[in-house]
Amino acid sequence: MSFLFDQVKDLKVKGLYRKLPINEGPCEAVIKLDGKEVINLSSNNYLGFANHPRLKNAAIDAIDKYGVGAGAVRTIVGNMRIHEQLDRKIASFKKEDACVVFQSGFNVNAGVIQAITNEHDLIISDELNHASIIDGSRLSKATKTVFKHSDMADLERILKERRDQFVNVLIITDGVFSMDGDLAKLPEIVKLAKKYKALTYVDDAHGSGVLGSSGRGTVDHFNLHGQVDFIVGTLSKAIGVVGGYVCGSQTMREWLLHRGRPLLFSTAMMPAACAAIIEAFNMLEESTEYTDKLWDNANYFKAELKKKGFDIGHSETPITPIMVGDEAKTMEFSKLLLANGVFVSGIVFPTVPKGKGRLRCMVSALHTKEQLDEAVSILYRAAKKMDILPS
Repeated sequence: MSFLFDQVKDLKVKGLYRKLPINEGPCEAVIKLDGKEVINLSSNNYLGFANHPRLKNAAIDAIDKYGVGAGAVRTIVGNMRIHEQLDRKIASFKKEDACVVFQSGFNVNAGVIQAITNEHDLIISDELNHASIIDGSRLSKATKTVFKHSDMADLERILKERRDQFVNVLIITDGVFSMDGDLAKLPEIVKLAKKYKALTYVDDAHGSGVLGSSGRGTVDHFNLHGQVDFIVGTLSKAIGVVGGYVCGSQTMREWLLHRGRPLLFSTAMMPAACAAIIEAFNMLEESTEYTDKLWDNANYFKAELKKKGFDIGHSETPITPIMVGDEAKTMEFSKLLLANGVFVSGIVFPTVPKGKGRLRCMVSALHTKEQLDEAVSILYRAAKKMDILPS
């Protein structure tokens, strides 16, 4: 195992080695990390649902009724009534015909892309798509190509040059790009897909629960219901639990229940998780309170960072990058912030391109303005100390 030892040693030399932090309680605005209370700016718990009493009570009731595990894959005996209820709930919320829930968002992309494409097809993927899309595409027998990030001219060039060579063409994009917080140009993508008779696939992991009416996502945000063929989302971010899903046609659902490999070869989602997720969607349908608070906090935080002179990129969502550049300096900045009471992860290569290191700040509906003010103050002092702010 010396080759792994050498590679880990290299990470340490470059200042890129990280030790996993240990959160000693629930995921909240302030957490106890390795014994110290810090302001949490690193979770995907956008709406604060991960520790919400209503979700916890729903999960407890489901354990009493169904037990702690499904006991099998959905195609054998693991398909409980609550799994079917969850599929219907999400389809209804997203205003789509059908839905299939997987054990994780990563599993959705790993299972769906290879199931809906074959060796006669072409996958065209945005160059900044999530790692799960990249890995899911690799599992497919289809030909793969990449278009420049949100560059519609480049996407059309590929479609024009290659569409006639394949039976089906699948255009895949994130709805919200997780490292920069920008939105896909979904209306333009859909327009090109119609023009060249291609299929569209949107991974809305960071849009679900955040954008659109009551958090219905980027498709709803752009009023494109019925015009996107495959809509993927996660249940572990704004929804606060675990799992992923894909919405689309009833035929899509039937096919995936026969060919979606994570569904066929991995035990179904825990019933307690299903119940908590259903309750989360109930809460979103009842009120915009949580999404409103999220956006109010995010807009406030961004404005305060800009006042201090931080480069926060071109985010259009609550995801707020603080651009640093150098990888080692990025990680050092993150460590200094933690020592001073703010936990925000450094994001470096290979998650982002070399030289594009940044902190990714994730504000939630749980934060108070006082907590955000304190976080900005700590960020500013640390940045001045490390000479990170633009001169």
